[in-house]
Amino acid sequence: MRTSPVPAPALMIAAVLSVQFGAAFAQTQFDAVGPTGAALLRLIFGALILLVAVRPKVRGWKREQWAAAAVLGIALAGMNTLIYLAIGEIPIGVAVTLEFTGPLLLALVQTRRLADAAWALLAFAGVALLGLDDGSDLSLAGILFALGAGAFWVVYIVFSARVGRLVPGVEGLAVSMAIGAVIALPLGASAAAGGALASPLVLPVFVVVAVLSSALPYGLEMLALRRLSTRVFGVLSALGPAVAALAGLLVLGQALGLREILALLLVTAASVGVTVGVRRRPSPGAGAPPPAAP
Repeated sequence: MRTSPVPAPALMIAAVLSVQFGAAFAQTQFDAVGPTGAALLRLIFGALILLVAVRPKVRGWKREQWAAAAVLGIALAGMNTLIYLAIGEIPIGVAVTLEFTGPLLLALVQTRRLADAAWALLAFAGVALLGLDDGSDLSLAGILFALGAGAFWVVYIVFSARVGRLVPGVEGLAVSMAIGAVIALPLGASAAAGGALASPLVLPVFVVVAVLSSALPYGLEMLALRRLSTRVFGVLSALGPAVAALAGLLVLGQALGLREILALLLVTAASVGVTVGVRRRPSPGAGAPPPAAP
């Protein structure tokens, strides 16, 4: 199987940048479509883009392939809807920080090397520092939404790797995203339709959001997961809270304080450290699936 010439860690970093800036752009339309409408439009357009691009051949799929794609679709619907509900209640940097506790715990549980554990703990220190509030009250609903998104993110990591192994290319991802859009339909249909009718900018904005937040990053992550273990994937995802804070500054005007800057340095250092470690260790092999999570 031919492998991408781009290193797997670089694919992951590009995916993180894309998804967090896409989420920030989506938040600019919350007044028009609300969080659930935004999540639905992101999934619909993301699915349409992938379905047209890859044209998955599902006629010969086996039950195992459909089952894995369905679970991944559920994870996509839950993760996208809950994180949008969270950033509608609390700042995007804090929401993504709390969401990241899911994959970070997965990385810590799966680690087998002291160096990996050290980098994961350094990333956790940065995440914890970024998540500390300046004394203002955070919405309990927003916190719970973000933690729920983190739980779905763990399912996404595990089943993205599984679907990537069972289905060639990103065909499985396209089908899973379509399933996710169907699942999210009851929650977001009325809000999405009302916003689209009220503003001519809504649909073009969410086409861009779908590319940045769904089609591009999920495709990059699935390709990366073919050559990275899920624990290394989890630590590299530590860039997420830092990039979310940066996107909040540039897109939403949310200023960074000294605490946030220090957190960015800690999380970035952990990500660089694990990336260097991946380059020094032999990869799982082109096209080989990462080890399944327990």
